Amino acid sequence: MIVERRGNIFTTKAKTIVNTVNCVGVMGAGIAYEFRLRHNDMYEKYVELCNHKKLDIGKLWIYRDKQRDILNFPTKYDWRYPSKEEYLHRGLQKFVETYHSKNIESIAFPLLGAQKGGISSERSLEIMSSYLDLDDIDVEIWHFDPMASDDLFESFVATLEEYDIEFIKKETSIGIAILKKIVEATKLTHINSMSSLLQVKGVGEKSLEKLFRFTLNKKEEVTLFNFQD
Repeated sequence: MIVERRGNIFTTKAKTIVNTVNCVGVMGAGIAYEFRLRHNDMYEKYVELCNHKKLDIGKLWIYRDKQRDILNFPTKYDWRYPSKEEYLHRGLQKFVETYHSKNIESIAFPLLGAQKGGISSERSLEIMSSYLDLDDIDVEIWHFDPMASDDLFESFVATLEEYDIEFIKKETSIGIAILKKIVEATKLTHINSMSSLLQVKGVGEKSLEKLFRFTLNKKEEVTLFNFQD
């Protein structure tokens, strides 16, 4: 049974969530970048797989996380080029053939190959529905809503606001101009996720990830301090 949902896919209750990836080891935008921040260990293993040419169109890789499994689904060979409908067919056919053996009971998909992939949302949904209308597994297909709330982004902003910008510069070695751009961007109404910050001119994925790690470490320090108290 397929259920269509709109919002932030990371709010799903499904036991498996799909990450759309390329085969050259880059998670630099969109949902892949969100996964990269949330699951850095997975990202490092993904890069290693790509470096050894072990990930390809039609080959799916499951990363087992404590909370849920992540199914990495290649929709491109290279991030520089668009997706192709053929790539979706090959990956979805592989999923249908293997989900039983991988013990997948419920799964949340984004629209495959849409947005940065270049395939229209309507066509992506049509292709996906032709494979995923299964009677023994719960399937969600998520339409991304850029205005949906994001707990990761909200936590990032809240932690960032606790520190002086000069202190952040010292801790991260990120330039003041970039830090100011990021801080100012977090106050814009259309910026509601970490990946949307990459839309800001001059903000790169590496600087943003470094700043995210800073806020994550500070949050962990506070948690440890409170625990010790």
